[in-house]
Amino acid sequence: MKKNPIFLLLLQIIILSSLIPITKCDDNDDDEDLITKICKETPFESLCLSTLQPISNLPNTDTKVLANFMATTVLKNATDTLNYIEGLIKETPDPQQERALAVCAELYIPVVKYELPQAIEALSRGQFGFAKYNIADVGKQADTCEKGFSGSSAKSPLTDRNKLVRNLSDIVVAIINVLAKG
Repeated sequence: MKKNPIFLLLLQIIILSSLIPITKCDDNDDDEDLITKICKETPFESLCLSTLQPISNLPNTDTKVLANFMATTVLKNATDTLNYIEGLIKETPDPQQERALAVCAELYIPVVKYELPQAIEALSRGQFGFAKYNIADVGKQADTCEKGFSGSSAKSPLTDRNKLVRNLSDIVVAIINVLAKG
């Protein structure tokens, strides 16, 4: 007997949907309240809220999950910034801008390869002090990158990206402070 692929797909959907627990819409209010409460403790409340919005409907979201998600967001943005820097280095005809971009790359490489992955791991282990130190340093590296353009005639093409990495880092540090308080 040949089985119809559409029938099999529908059968899988029915089986899978029966395994998903049915929840009331109100069940997510606690998570939204937690996100709102945590974001009020950060220096950039609206950025925090918009960044954490995608996980507002996840069950069992706690402060540690929020910190981890935000730290992972910092890693994603820092990685995107590093990739952008590397692309700009290849394209720029200005030697001063190329030097400033190279310094930024040197600052972002350890952030992406070591500091943030170690901080995320430390968060999952409950080593909040180590995680906080590394993530705070990420913000400092973004500031240092930006300052590298101040002495040159070249305007920084990274201002918005550096600011975002800095602000996201500050949010994670604030969330870790909430975690450390218990």
